[in-house]
Order: sequence, then structure tokens, then C-alpha cells
Amino acid sequence: MQSIILVGGKGTRLRPLTYETPKQMLPLVGAPMIESVMATLAVHGVTDAVLSLGYLPDRFTAAYPSNVIAGVRVTYAVEPEPLDTAGAIRFAAQFARIDETFVVVNGDVLSDLDLTALVAFHRRRGAEATIALTPVDDPSGFGVVATDERGRVSAFIEKPPAGEAPSNLINAGVYVFESSVLTLIDPSRPVSVEREIFPALVARGTLYANAVDAYWLDTGTPQTYLRANVDALQGRRLLRDFPGVVDGSWCHPSATIDPTAKVTNSVVDANCVVAAHAVLEDTVLLPRAIVQSECVIRGSIIGPEAVIGTGSVLGPTCVVGAHEYVAPASQLSGDVRLGGV
Repeated sequence: MQSIILVGGKGTRLRPLTYETPKQMLPLVGAPMIESVMATLAVHGVTDAVLSLGYLPDRFTAAYPSNVIAGVRVTYAVEPEPLDTAGAIRFAAQFARIDETFVVVNGDVLSDLDLTALVAFHRRRGAEATIALTPVDDPSGFGVVATDERGRVSAFIEKPPAGEAPSNLINAGVYVFESSVLTLIDPSRPVSVEREIFPALVARGTLYANAVDAYWLDTGTPQTYLRANVDALQGRRLLRDFPGVVDGSWCHPSATIDPTAKVTNSVVDANCVVAAHAVLEDTVLLPRAIVQSECVIRGSIIGPEAVIGTGSVLGPTCVVGAHEYVAPASQLSGDVRLGGV
């Protein structure tokens, strides 16, 4: 089976980390998140995938020049201009000449959902398209789906006001499509799959949805990106293994950590330095970051080659961009973003 992975977004909610790196290439316990997405697809028989690229496409092509990611063969479809979600799907499908049932996955979602079962449900219902659903506490920031008892979608409501959603089941960003869906997508302009194509399929009576019991996380914010790393460290239902986790933390072999430093539920990536008496809790250090002595960093993300000066206290939730320097004895907390283009 073939799959289209939507990875064209700019990751604005994760800035400044995404000024230099697409969000799907940000590391999850030392390896780009896209590898976890691909590993999950491979478990369920996906052999070929098209990466629908738009933002910083060279970061993907340079990282995987052999056109294989986690055992899945990939091709790169680079949009000539932003085409929105449905436009990106059509462009990638035509690029790869897909003419049969295929899977679409939002590349910034981490999940261990049973894709095999979702495809089987899709075929039993004779659906033209099927959406995986997942429950959330607050559905107001997502696409909410209402269905009948057989799973036929009766309404698709994108980001309803708080308290007005018909259910707490949201669009999980994983779809099974027949190639006939592509004919609904206008090739001459950007088209949204959520706002235009799904309502059109509801009107045709061919859109179905199935609730899944799965780990599911949209990694598009600093808080959820941190949670993804901590969940992976704790072994929470992610299909991909993360070797080298010791006592709930992971340190790259090339990292240097002073014996007096305390590292808890944290990731210390390649060539990082953590100096004497520093404290890291629920924190991610990206490659070559330096934490000087007596710093305390909680619930924060320190970008590549950033330096945190002696005695600084950060978090939660601070995001320090690549190459930034935080002066000694700084006191930073809340939604702090340091760094620009």
C-alpha cells in the first residue's frame, strides 16, 4: 500500500526551532520525528510513501538521499506553491501516479493507531474516504466528526467554539482514500481537505470515520513536542523503539555531562555539554547545545548550538533557538521564545 505524508507546513507554532528545521525533522529522542511516523506505517504494510514537501524540502532530501526512511521507500513531491492540504494530496498523488486505495498521514502526528484495522473498516463500508478519529478532552482546536451508528459521517465541524462540539471525537489526521477523491480537488487553486473535500464527501454519503484506541499526539507546539519526547522516554505506546534510555533519560554517546549534573526525563543530543551542578528536568537539548554550570532548566527546549549562561534558570516553557546565547544568571519562565530568522 502507498501513503502520502503531509510535511509541507512551516511549523509556525514551534518557532524559533523551525526557522532552520522543518518540524517533522526535529528529533524525537535523537532521531527525526518523520522516522517514527514511517516506522509505524511500515508495521502495517506500507512499502512506499510520497513526502508532500513545501517548506525547506532540501532538509529531507539531504537527510535521506537513498530515498528510504525507516524501511519505507520514499519519493519527494515538492509543491511549486502552497496548495493547502487537499491540493498537496492531489499534487503528491499525481506525482507518484497513485491510482488505487492509499493512506494519507499528517506528518506532525505521532500515533500507534492500527492502520490495518482502519483500512479493513474502510473496505467493509465501501467508503470513498475514511477518517481515523481519536477522543480529546477539549475538541475546540480540532476538526470534530459526528457519525451515525455505522460510522457514516453526518457532519464535519472544523474547530468548533468551546462547548458547542457535538462530540469529543476529532480528526486524527490519518485518512484512507480511494483515488476517486482526487477528482473533487480543483487543481487550479489551493484547496482544504477539511473545509472543502470532507463536506463534499458528506454530501455524497461516502465519507466514513472510525474511532481508534491509540496513542495520539499533535507535536506542533513546544508543549506537545516536549511531551512526545518525555512519552518516548517513558515507553508510552509508541511502536518505535528508542534504545539507550537509562533511568528515564537519553544522552547521545558524544554528549558530555558532568558527574555532578542532574538529568531527569530529558534528552541530551549529540555533542551537547552539561556542566557542573546543572539541573535538567523534562527538557530537550538539541545537538551541540551547551548548558553552563549551576543552571536549572525545566520543561524547555534548547536549540542547536545555543549556550545557556552560568546560573541561569529557565522554564517552563522556554524555547531557545539555534545559536542563541542566554546571559549568565538569566531568569526566564512562561512562553518565552528566543531567536529569529
